[in-house]
Amino acid sequence: MRRSLAIILGLLFAASAVKAQVGDPRNDLSIGFSGGMGTSRVSFIPTIKQQMSLGRTFGLSVRHVSEKYFFLICGTQLEVNYAERGWTEFIEDGTDNEYTRLLRYIEVPFLAHLGFGREFRGFQGHINMGPQVSYLIGEKEVYGGHWNTANRPNGVTAQYGKATQNKLDYGITASTGIEMRTGAGNFGLEARYYFGLGNIFNITKKDYFARCANSTISVRATYSFNLW
Repeated sequence: MRRSLAIILGLLFAASAVKAQVGDPRNDLSIGFSGGMGTSRVSFIPTIKQQMSLGRTFGLSVRHVSEKYFFLICGTQLEVNYAERGWTEFIEDGTDNEYTRLLRYIEVPFLAHLGFGREFRGFQGHINMGPQVSYLIGEKEVYGGHWNTANRPNGVTAQYGKATQNKLDYGITASTGIEMRTGAGNFGLEARYYFGLGNIFNITKKDYFARCANSTISVRATYSFNLW
């Protein structure tokens, strides 16, 4: 999975580099805002059963379009976002036990941007893909019900009371969306997936978990306007 994502990302950037030499040049700069909701989970080994965990996301973006190659509008996009991630456990022990870990991150994705459709008035679709780094700025454990740790699937309880050890997170993100481009700005809707390559806890031989990586799916509304 990691190798496939790396190959796709490399081909995308290579294609952008080639197009930069033969495309119709542009120099369009825009700034934007986004906000929405996401579902998240943490991929654990050993496995921890989880259910949907909702969180907010919002942020700023700067996009530079450098060229148009046939129907493709090519550029780059840099963002700074706030995002709530974490996991909510699916506990089947016949009680009302509940457990959620909320992780608050500042995210910085650097994306290759490919658009298609109308450049000015009308609809334009896009695909964004690239690396993302994030930094944990806060976390919270939420226990509910008559709390106990009996009868957990696989007997996994090492996560309880364990603070995140690796605040720096990194991975690959990809999104697709559509914008309605008007004289008053560009209004859009976007769906995004993040695949974490880092781990929130240490994973050395002496540690309990062999993997504990973030993943999120989010939907957000966007608004942007051209600076030039």
